[in-house]
Amino acid sequence: MPRRRRTDPAAGRAALAAWRAAPDDVSTPDRRAAVRFTLEELADVAPGNAVEVRVPPDGAVQAVAGPRHTRGTPPNVVETDAQTWLALATGSLRWADAMAAGRVHASGERADLSEWLPLQAARPR
Repeated sequence: MPRRRRTDPAAGRAALAAWRAAPDDVSTPDRRAAVRFTLEELADVAPGNAVEVRVPPDGAVQAVAGPRHTRGTPPNVVETDAQTWLALATGSLRWADAMAAGRVHASGERADLSEWLPLQAARPR
């Protein structure tokens, strides 16, 4: 069963457009909406509960098929800041480059999101 989106896709795309136009000056509500929209998209294209993707303080999601995690710190975690996440989601930054620069902290054997990034819904239309 597909997950229910909490972020309206039109609002999410509008927030992404605002971020693209001024990544360093985007409003907090637009940044949060863009992050949540793209995290929800990741959960849609890579359903599962094996990896927890965290973009504090804007959002987090469980995604990627594999063993379900239920208690404590998950064995597979990806954490980054909002600017890095949105750059990855939109394709303006490659996963390998973000990892090499230390902009993404990933632990666990399933904590490689390069297969799903950039996200189709986050690409410019």
